[in-house]
Amino acid sequence: MSAQPDLLYSEEEEALRAAVRDLLTDHCDPAGVIARTESETPHDVPLWKTLAGSMGLAGLLIPESLGGQGATHREAAVVLEELGRSVAPVPYLTSAVVATEALLACGADDLLTESASATTVAALAVGLHVAPGATVPHVRLEDGALHGELTGIADAAVADVLLVPADDGGLYAVRAVDATVTPQVSLDLTRPVARVSLDGATGHRLGESGPAVRRALRAGAGLLASEQLGLADWLLTETVRYLKERKQFNRQVGGFQALKHRFARLWLEVAGLRAAARNAADALATGRDTDVAVAVAQAYAARVAVHAAEEALQLHGGIGMTWEHPVHLYLKRAKADSIAYGTPGTHQEALAESVDLRAP
Repeated sequence: MSAQPDLLYSEEEEALRAAVRDLLTDHCDPAGVIARTESETPHDVPLWKTLAGSMGLAGLLIPESLGGQGATHREAAVVLEELGRSVAPVPYLTSAVVATEALLACGADDLLTESASATTVAALAVGLHVAPGATVPHVRLEDGALHGELTGIADAAVADVLLVPADDGGLYAVRAVDATVTPQVSLDLTRPVARVSLDGATGHRLGESGPAVRRALRAGAGLLASEQLGLADWLLTETVRYLKERKQFNRQVGGFQALKHRFARLWLEVAGLRAAARNAADALATGRDTDVAVAVAQAYAARVAVHAAEEALQLHGGIGMTWEHPVHLYLKRAKADSIAYGTPGTHQEALAESVDLRAP
C-alpha cells in the first residue's frame, strides 16, 4: 500500500504563509482594494511586481534551471490561500499557475524564464468558465496568421503574452500588443475578464494545445480551491471577531446560541474544505489520483465559500450591506469562483464518470 499523503503544513510552507501575509497586510488593505475596483486600473501592478519579482513567487512552479523556485503546488496553494484572504487583485492564479502550467507542458523555456524573472505576465486565452476536459474555444489559423475572438479571459488586461489555442491543434504565443483586448463586465471586479480579438496576428507555435490546456485548467481548478479556502477562512474569522465586539440587549451578539450553531456548522465546512484543498494541492504536486482530488475539491469548495460569504454579509447587519465594508468583495469573488474552471456540477459529473456512476 502507498503511504498516505501528509496534508499538514510544513515549516517551510508556514514561513512562506507568514511572509506573504505580512506583505499583503502592509500593501493590500480592504479600502485600497475597494478604491481600485472603482478605478480604471483594478489590477494592483505594484503589488504584483513585489510578489512576483522581489519575492520570486511568479516562478514558484518553474524549475530552478530556468530561474524559478522549483517548488510544488503545495507552496503555490499556500500563496493562493493568502491571496484569497485579501481578495488581492493580482494575476497570480492565471499567470503563475495556469499559464505557467501550459508553458511547462509545451516546454516553452524562453517564456518560462521570462515569467520566472517577472518580466512577462502570461495569460491562457481560454474563458475562465471552461472546465478541465471541456471543449475549448479556439481561433482560426489562416496563412500563418490568427483570426477570431475569445471571451471571458481573466487578467488579459495586464498580460504581456497571450497563449491562444488555434484550430490546427496548436497553442500559440501572441504578444498582447498584437491583439485587441476589450474589458467585459465582471461580477468580480478584483479579477477582471476581457474579450480578446485577433485580426491577422502572428504567433509562435509552442506545442499541442490539447494536453497543455487540460493540464493548465486542471491545475487552475485544483489550486482555486485553496483561494476559496482563504476566502472562507477570512470570512469566518472576521465574522466571529465582529460578533464578539457587537452587543445587543447588553450582550455579545456572538454569545447567542442560535448564532453559535451557525458558526459551528460553518467551521466544520471550512475544515472540510481545508482537507479537500490540501489534498488537491498534494495530488497536483505528486501526480497521485490528481483528477479525482481536483474534482472532489471543486465539487465542494464553491458551496462552502459562497455560504461563508452569505453568512458574513447577513451577520454583519447593516454595515455588511455598505460599499465601504469589504464583505461584498468576498461575496463577489466567491460567486465568480463558483463557476471558474467548471461549476460544482461539472466536477461532480466528472467524478461520477470516473467511478462509472453516470446520471441516468
